[in-house]
Amino acid sequence: MTKNIVDNVHVNFDEHALWILNVALALVMFGISLEISIADFKDIFKKPKAVLVGVLSQFILLPLVTFILVVLLKPYPSIALGMFMVAACPGGNISNFITHVARGNSALSVCLTAIATLLAVFMTPLNLEIWGSLYAPTEVLLKDVAIAPLAMMKLVFLLLGVPLILGMLLTYFKPKIAKRIAKVLKIVSLLFFIILIFLALYKNQTIFLDYIFYVFWLVILHNVLAFITGFSVAKIFKLSKENTRTITIETGIQNSGLALLLIFTFFDGLGGMALLAAFWGIWHLISGLLLASYWSSKKITSKKEIA
Repeated sequence: MTKNIVDNVHVNFDEHALWILNVALALVMFGISLEISIADFKDIFKKPKAVLVGVLSQFILLPLVTFILVVLLKPYPSIALGMFMVAACPGGNISNFITHVARGNSALSVCLTAIATLLAVFMTPLNLEIWGSLYAPTEVLLKDVAIAPLAMMKLVFLLLGVPLILGMLLTYFKPKIAKRIAKVLKIVSLLFFIILIFLALYKNQTIFLDYIFYVFWLVILHNVLAFITGFSVAKIFKLSKENTRTITIETGIQNSGLALLLIFTFFDGLGGMALLAAFWGIWHLISGLLLASYWSSKKITSKKEIA
């Protein structure tokens, strides 16, 4: 009976709030893009190995690891679909800040943010469709929703791609103005976005409180595995310690805000999905900052990388 309840419950988030959430996410992305310049890409693309490893970790390995975890644990279908959604999204909005605190490679982090954002336009709908269809219980949910991948691509491009391109153009043509705007906009928009997520939690507190103990441990395990995936693949490819930290963070900090928005837009706030994404949005802030604090106390003596 519990399964039917969580899979059929819908989180309340009206159209007005959804519109504000759209604007907030676009502003966050625009704020981040103001700190990304063409110069950031030059050194990275001379040695693209780390970027390719980052893309592999985020868009191939994390969804695969998530699928294995879902098959082993067999969570409720809507929660499993929420896990696939989070894993299909690009790196989170605060990954650049956390990478900086962790003494990782900030240039690599911003490059991966830009590249992952553009790739997400087609990779997020594609990964959700592939992995969701491979697991029978979530395949049923996808058929019920009859999701339109092209519509999702358009929304992701409008929310992430357009602000990214506009921000980088402003940085290129008006760097001084972009720098002034970035100082304020990135912090304000991110705080505003976090407030909106907490508001969604508050409006649906009964639903969230009913399932917190079931969902939260899944989020913690999923998030830990995401960090381990990023760390492991970086080590396998013999990346430097600085780049290993960056890949680990970029893989473990997912854009749960985008996941929530897509869930509200295309899945009508499907309970299990929204619960998973909302709790992930809270937890990855905590886990990311804890990991960054630990690494910040560990100095990197060598930045050499095996080609």
